[in-house]
Amino acid sequence: MTGRVLIKDLSALDDGPVSVSGWVDTVRDQKKVQFVVLRDESGAVQLVNPRTTGDDGVVIADEPATTISGLSQGSFITVTGDLKHDERVKLGGIEVKLATVDVLSHAIPETPIAADSSLDKRMDWRFLDLRNPKQNLIFRIQTTFEHALRTYWIEHDFIEIHTPKLMASASESRAELFEVEYFDTKAYLAQSPQFFKQMAQSAGFGKIFEVGPAFRADPSFTSRHSTEFTSIDSEISWIDSHEDVMKLHEELMVAGFSAVKEKHGDEVKALFDVEVTVPTTPFPRIPLAEAKEIVKERGYEVPRDDDDMDPEGERQIAAYVLEKYGHEFVFLTDYASSIRPFYHMRHDGDAGLTNSYDLIYNGTEISTGAQREHRIDVLVEQAKEKGLEPEELDFYLDFFRYGVPSHGGFGMGLARVLMLMLHQASIREVTYLFRGPTRLLP
Repeated sequence: MTGRVLIKDLSALDDGPVSVSGWVDTVRDQKKVQFVVLRDESGAVQLVNPRTTGDDGVVIADEPATTISGLSQGSFITVTGDLKHDERVKLGGIEVKLATVDVLSHAIPETPIAADSSLDKRMDWRFLDLRNPKQNLIFRIQTTFEHALRTYWIEHDFIEIHTPKLMASASESRAELFEVEYFDTKAYLAQSPQFFKQMAQSAGFGKIFEVGPAFRADPSFTSRHSTEFTSIDSEISWIDSHEDVMKLHEELMVAGFSAVKEKHGDEVKALFDVEVTVPTTPFPRIPLAEAKEIVKERGYEVPRDDDDMDPEGERQIAAYVLEKYGHEFVFLTDYASSIRPFYHMRHDGDAGLTNSYDLIYNGTEISTGAQREHRIDVLVEQAKEKGLEPEELDFYLDFFRYGVPSHGGFGMGLARVLMLMLHQASIREVTYLFRGPTRLLP
C-alpha cells in the first residue's frame, strides 16, 4: 500500500488497500455497523466498519470499533482499509472498509458554531467555518482566478512588482489613512500602489502588475467594504487613452472567468446554485452622465449633489445593461474631475471630465481605471487644484521630471469580484480573514 491518498483521487483507483487522512464529519455508531464520513481538503468519503459479535450475538468491544465510538466531529484521523467501488453508496459510489484508525488530534465534542450561526459568530471561529465545502471552494476559485490573471500577464510580457506598504506620505490625500509609529517618525499604510505603479512606467518597465494588500481607514460597515483588502493592479505605457486600459481589463476578466468556469463551474452550480458566466467583449461602455439619465428614466434619480454614481444607481444601471445587452459588466466612463484624483488625465477641451472609468459587475463597482496625466506642468497644477502641496509630492513628481511615457492602469478589489461572482451577500464570506472597523481577530 502506498502513502496517503487524497479523497478526490480514490474513485480512479482499483479496489484494494488505501490510506486516507482528514477530519471526522459525521459518525453513525449503529449496533451492527459503524459509518464515518471523513473529509479532507479535496472531498468526502464514507468509511465503514462492520462490528464484531460473539456467538451470543453481543457486540464485542474491539478495535477499531472502540476508537470509532469515541470519535468527535472535527477530530483528525488517519485510516487504512480496503477501497470498494459500490454504486449503492450515495457518497461518490465508493467506501473504505476500515482496518485501522489512528487519531492524530481529538476535537472538543461541543462545536462553537453551527450551520445557522450568525456571520459574525462564524467569523469568530473562521478556521472551523472554512471546513465547510462551500468556503473551501471559494478559495480554490480565488487561486484559479489569480493564476489565470497572472498567466495572462506573464504571457503578455508584463513585469510583476511588489510595492512597499509603508509610506512616508499619503498616496492621494490624508483621508482614510492608517498612521503607524515608524522609529522616530510617522508612516502610513498604503491605500494603493498607485504612485509606485507609475514609477515603474518612468523606469521604463512598460507593463506591470501587482497582487497585494491595501489599507483604507474607512469606518464603513457595509457588506462590500473592509479596512484591509487584496488589490489587483496593473499599469501600462504608451497608451492613447483610457480605452486601452479598458481593453486590457476586459481581456483579464475573460481569462479569469474562463478559467474559473472550466475548472469549478459544476461545483459552483452544485454548492452555490450559480452559473459562472464568461463575459463577452467588448463590455458595454456608458458615459456617467448618460448612465444617470438612464437610471432616472427607470425611476431612480442619483442625488444632484453627488457627481458619482451611488450604490442604488450602480444597481439600476447594471439591471439596465443586463436587460439590454445580456451583460453582467459595464464600464461607466467620463467621470468628473471634481471626484477623481489629481493624477487622472482630463479630457481635451473639457477639464471638467477625466479619461477614467469605473467597472460595474452585477450591480457593484469593483474597479477604477484611468489614463494618468504624464505632463509635469499639468500634473502640478491639478495637484494644486485639489489643495495638495507640490512640495509634499516631490518624490512622486520627480518621476515626471525626467521623462515618462503616456500611461494608465487600474486597481480592482479581489474580494468584491469573488463576492459578486458567487452571489454572496457580504465580502466577509469571500475574505480569508476579514478586517473591519470592529474586527482584528482572529
